[in-house]
Amino acid sequence: MESYGKPDTLITAVLAPFDWTRSVGVVFAFSLLTALAAQVSIPIGPVPITGQTFAVTLTGALLGSRLGAIAMIIYLAEGAAGLPFFSNGGSGILTFLGPTGGYLVAFPASAFITGAFAEHGWDKRFLTAAAAMTIGSAVILLAGWAWLSQLMPLTVAYHAGIEPFIIGDIVKIVLAAAVLPSGWYLLDRKASNRR
Repeated sequence: MESYGKPDTLITAVLAPFDWTRSVGVVFAFSLLTALAAQVSIPIGPVPITGQTFAVTLTGALLGSRLGAIAMIIYLAEGAAGLPFFSNGGSGILTFLGPTGGYLVAFPASAFITGAFAEHGWDKRFLTAAAAMTIGSAVILLAGWAWLSQLMPLTVAYHAGIEPFIIGDIVKIVLAAAVLPSGWYLLDRKASNRR
């Protein structure tokens, strides 16, 4: 397998040379992708099922720890500033005090952690990509549960804030974990054909 040196995530390898302008553009593009994923929402209680966790962990895996976390910070700032980027077109700083606040504030940490694993090659094989995504998703779920447990009893918070999301997260993890190694395979194949 060809070594990509410093371009250690799929996006940085595809867009190499990955300069400052491309970094800024990609960070904003992934903040918008997360906003779009937030609009895929199924209301099931105080916390809806959305596509956000998929976008957050995929952002980390594709951009790496630093840029992934920055993309999520920008996403949160955009929503807090009033853009309708949170689930169901929600926005504003008060969203962080509601039932979804714990999940939202965990997005940068989740992207950072998932990205750190990707930078060490975990995104190149299905099982390790799935493990990285699982850890990133767990960070979001645990932070959400911790926040919800401040608003309701611990077991009620678990049933409202973790249990309904387990199957959906497994599906999202499998999808993302299948896409990442496939992307690396295609990139390696393209590089081999140029030789």
